[in-house]
Amino acid sequence: MALHEHVDSLRTKHAHLEQMIDEELHRPLPDQVALSRLKREKLKIKEEIERLRPVSFGAEHRISGTA
Repeated sequence: MALHEHVDSLRTKHAHLEQMIDEELHRPLPDQVALSRLKREKLKIKEEIERLRPVSFGAEHRISGTA
């Protein structure tokens, strides 16, 4: 899997977790343990995206010759 495909996959997972968090928050009695788990997982994915972003950003510029 190419790096940009991996980042896209992580972004999709991040968006799905955001949706799950929103759904849980709108329940009459949100499960705080589930919310905490979802938020931790979402943060881990965001950190992974941020960790990979400088690598993919630099690679795109090296390939296009603009850096």
